[in-house]
Amino acid sequence: MSLSPPGIRSSVVATALASDRLGVRHIIFFVITAAAPLTVVAGVVSTGWAVTGIEGIPLAFLMVAVVLALFCVGYVAVARRVRNSGAFYSYIARGLGKPLGVGASFVGVVAYGMMQIGTYGALGPATAALVQEKTGVSLPWWAIALVAWVFVAVMGVNRVELNGRVLAVALIAEVVLVVVYDLVDLAHPFHGHLSVATLSPHSLAGGGLGVALAIAVTGFIGFEAAAVFSEESRDSDRTVPVATYLSLAFMVVLYMGSAWAMSVAIGPANLHHAAQQQGTNLPFTIVAQHLGSNLLVDLGQVLFISSLLAAALSYHSTTARYLFALGRERVLPGVLGRTGVHSMAPVYASLTQSAAGLLVIAAYAVTGADPLVKLFFWGGTVGGFGVLLLITGTSIAIIGFLHRHPQSETIWQRGIAPVLASAGLIVVVYLILDNFSGLLGVAPTSPLRWALPGMFGLLAVAGLVWALILRSTRRQVYAAIGLGALASDLSGYATPVPTASATTAARSSTR
Repeated sequence: MSLSPPGIRSSVVATALASDRLGVRHIIFFVITAAAPLTVVAGVVSTGWAVTGIEGIPLAFLMVAVVLALFCVGYVAVARRVRNSGAFYSYIARGLGKPLGVGASFVGVVAYGMMQIGTYGALGPATAALVQEKTGVSLPWWAIALVAWVFVAVMGVNRVELNGRVLAVALIAEVVLVVVYDLVDLAHPFHGHLSVATLSPHSLAGGGLGVALAIAVTGFIGFEAAAVFSEESRDSDRTVPVATYLSLAFMVVLYMGSAWAMSVAIGPANLHHAAQQQGTNLPFTIVAQHLGSNLLVDLGQVLFISSLLAAALSYHSTTARYLFALGRERVLPGVLGRTGVHSMAPVYASLTQSAAGLLVIAAYAVTGADPLVKLFFWGGTVGGFGVLLLITGTSIAIIGFLHRHPQSETIWQRGIAPVLASAGLIVVVYLILDNFSGLLGVAPTSPLRWALPGMFGLLAVAGLVWALILRSTRRQVYAAIGLGALASDLSGYATPVPTASATTAARSSTR
């Protein structure tokens, strides 16, 4: 029999994620699997060469990584002080004001949700094609997508460290295969010459530079997710910064190295034509030609599918934690802020995201819409752009937060690096908007060219208006916006008495 005072146990179940369960390696698995390395190597790199005709895609990855590394300087400084599963939402609320924070949260939920649900649009068709090729059995893509959906839904309500173990297995196998592919490519250089032409500044010359940078940045979406798991990590002051920097470094080395290795095997002058001909099969085709065997190709196709499944689980976890953060603070219905008694996972937020995924799969199955283009490609492109908007807004918010609340940060951390990062991110956002029709593969006059990215503007405005309504009608809820676990003191939960420092922090942030 519990001797806890009435309401204490239920409040812990309602408002607390599991603490001290994730170390650096667990968070890295969540972060990098969201980026889906094999999908980037097969999809992003090949698309970049096919669409732009620019050889320097490897160098484009490096340029984007430099901007993101500058962003991380201020990002991890704020992450040490603000532990909240809402991450970007809470940073923007604390740096630019609560209304803009709620607007950002609406963008974040939809953007990450689109990327998660979009993976089913590739996973189903890819698996169906492989099964038909190997067995002759024809399966509808949506039936396979539903199997994947069940797996993600079940894992989403389980203990977070179990998810981390599953992602670890998928990621290790995926990365090992990519490295093997790279070694095969480098062992068979085009005309026997190990070219470094795609790493030179000259390789970025041409009118497609903007598109190349826009495509490259999509490969890194997910690196920022370490802070989402800050409440569940051990020693988060160290874990989140280390995981963020290591994930970004790992990604740039893998992406840049793999793209360069492929260019060595194909020959820089042949990249555009080969990518147009082979598409996402490009890395698999090269290996098959050099080894004369389909074993690694078959393995690559299987791991491509597992990569998508792991990415779906990782994005699902991120989306659920954004919903949980909003439910805990009563910005959205409070039920979303409840966790499981034993798993301490955000159960209701996870089930909400699963329900959205089921509805989308059903809608595409009934209407017969192309899942690969109109669910996976459009969902990933548009969702990735939404996340980039969040990163850009967070970068600007970091400047405001560190200016108002300076501690031990240097001028580099609180000023120079965030300003440079914000400028670079704004340029990338502009380049993507300027080339959005090309990224979607629609005509420049298509209404989708502005309607899809414009959707995030409407979401931001809706969130801002909702925050203002909360300020007028539910002042306790408004005061708790962005406070994370401290929100329970101000939004009506019965919780254990907080420490004096926690109460002071909660009161000082109500504005």
